[in-house]
Amino acid sequence: MGIKRRHWAWAAAPLALALLATTGCAGTQGAQARPTTAPTTSGALSTSVARVCAKPAAGPAKAPAGAVTVDPAVVGDLAAQTKSNPPNTTFWLRPGDHRLDPDRYAQVIPKEGDRYLGAPGAVLDGRQKNQYAFGGTARNVTIRYLTVQGFVAPQNEGVVNHDSADGWVVEHATIRNNSGAGLMAGAHQRVRANCLRDNGQYGMNAYTTGGRVGDLVVEGNEIVGNNTGDWERRQPGCGCTGGVKFWAVNGADIRGNWVHDNRGTGLWADTNNNDFRIENNVIEANDGAALIYETSYNAVIRNNTIRRNNWVEGRKAADRGDNFPFATVYLSESGGEPRIRARTDKIEIYRNVLENNWSGITLWENADRFCNSPANTSSGVCTLLVRDTDRCAEPAIAGAPLYADCRWKTQRVDIHGNRFVLDKSVVTCAAKCDRMAVLANYGTYPDWSPYKGDRVAEAITSKQHNRWHDNVYIGPWKFVAHDPSQVLDSGQWQGTPYQQDAGSTLDPRAGG
Repeated sequence: MGIKRRHWAWAAAPLALALLATTGCAGTQGAQARPTTAPTTSGALSTSVARVCAKPAAGPAKAPAGAVTVDPAVVGDLAAQTKSNPPNTTFWLRPGDHRLDPDRYAQVIPKEGDRYLGAPGAVLDGRQKNQYAFGGTARNVTIRYLTVQGFVAPQNEGVVNHDSADGWVVEHATIRNNSGAGLMAGAHQRVRANCLRDNGQYGMNAYTTGGRVGDLVVEGNEIVGNNTGDWERRQPGCGCTGGVKFWAVNGADIRGNWVHDNRGTGLWADTNNNDFRIENNVIEANDGAALIYETSYNAVIRNNTIRRNNWVEGRKAADRGDNFPFATVYLSESGGEPRIRARTDKIEIYRNVLENNWSGITLWENADRFCNSPANTSSGVCTLLVRDTDRCAEPAIAGAPLYADCRWKTQRVDIHGNRFVLDKSVVTCAAKCDRMAVLANYGTYPDWSPYKGDRVAEAITSKQHNRWHDNVYIGPWKFVAHDPSQVLDSGQWQGTPYQQDAGSTLDPRAGG
């Protein structure tokens, strides 16, 4: 945990639900010109969006046959009933505010196969006293139709499934106004049709200690207003904020979600994630990037509507004079790797609509970020190709295979069939909001690095099979290649030596 993101070596830098109403969720503080109505899809996209926070689905009004009834008038009844009943018990929570004992560690510890169903109006309230709602290592626990609020988990910890147990199903729940992460994720977890709203750090944190999370489905959720604690301001460069954070997840389907108005990044996969499908989502009006895929592998990103993201963080960087192309879809040291098993052997970004975001897609590599380098902010972690970090040392790192395998590489990225729309009068920017980019920094550190100079910049730009083609551009787009000083017009981008965007159409008319 606590892995940071760096832009430069010298500076830290479907269950698609067609529900009826708009959410009415408040926008994030500091954002400008937020959308005030529910989103609609455009172009060829027909996905419905998960508008679940305003009118969540109602649970059973009567206790199911054989269920244990939990009484809100009895403090601690939920935890006590769970303890006194065998595994595979169904618990029905009556309408009302349910409380745990007033001890910060008085969470519910389910047994394997337990099921928790909330009646209409059933709320489990931590009242700013309890740290966690549901914890322990029991597998295959189900939570449905329950509101969970008011818990005070510490930073990087979560309220529901605190211990990242396997096989949990969380559906039609509202998890809101908690500190830390509203929800943690274990292997084979299903997170469907929930409202993850206004939590202090993340809506969900997919992380498990000492292992990997496999086979994760996040489908049809509304993920809104998270990171109310503004952790990036409190701990600059922490890389610890956003709607959802994924760490070392192997196999994930992220589809049909509405991810909006989060303070920071919408969806962020960080450190040795692999085999993601991110599709049919609407990602909009997040303060930072819509999507960051960092030091990770093999993904399909398709059929998403991505708009009005990165206005806050992008503008802030421009105002301080930073010429890095801060992007709405940001691939940082991430690419396709055929040697790692997945449903694809590249990163493919296609059939998305990106409209009036602060810049577009940036492919980036930090030349000084590799296994065993002091500049690697993922401290003590190596690539999925080299498990022993100590192997990445001189002199062996200068030769094959370690020269290639000790570095997370942005390679085999295929960007095609997308529609990029930019109207600067909507984004309200004069410059630096109009960029596509493929670049790296000049390698300098440490002294024994085999990646010094412009080796990595040359590789990411021309040798690692990163390709834009057959896209549509509307608006005054610019392109950055090799390093931040190389700002190109479309003719230079499509011409020698870069030869990008073959078959694409470019119309500079602002706003289309």
